[in-house]
Amino acid sequence: MWMPMLGLTALPHLGGLYGGFITRKEVKTWYPTLNKPSWRPPNAAFPIVWASLYTGMGYASYLVWNELGGFTNDAVVPLGLYALQLALNWTWTPIFFGAHKLKWALVEIVLLTGTVGATMVSWYPISRTATLLMAPYLAWLCLATSLNYCIWRDNPEKKD
Repeated sequence: MWMPMLGLTALPHLGGLYGGFITRKEVKTWYPTLNKPSWRPPNAAFPIVWASLYTGMGYASYLVWNELGGFTNDAVVPLGLYALQLALNWTWTPIFFGAHKLKWALVEIVLLTGTVGATMVSWYPISRTATLLMAPYLAWLCLATSLNYCIWRDNPEKKD
């Protein structure tokens, strides 16, 4: 039973690794040119925070998966919502850092935050522990959404 736990806990990190690959160059070249709010976290905090959040959400998904007996009919909605939010999570970085589309990244992160909330609501009757493990992620997304909004607002797109 430890293999599913390790696999589901590690899964979110795959997108994090891909996102880190995209972000690495842009955080040194493009990102410093943006106007950012004074309250933004330091760049060094992001990989630490995301590693913790990915581990927490991955283990939480294992708890739900285990409680529901694997990928059963009962797991379709709660794990489907989880998969959707994970896909949205992995998509934000290529939109923001890869394509430099601040408005579309904002739309995407609002959808992501709502999907995480829906995931948590669907998980609560199954595993309160799993739901609570997602709470720091939801809180961080609220901060990240605010940051994305401020960056979009303060960096108008140039007209070609």
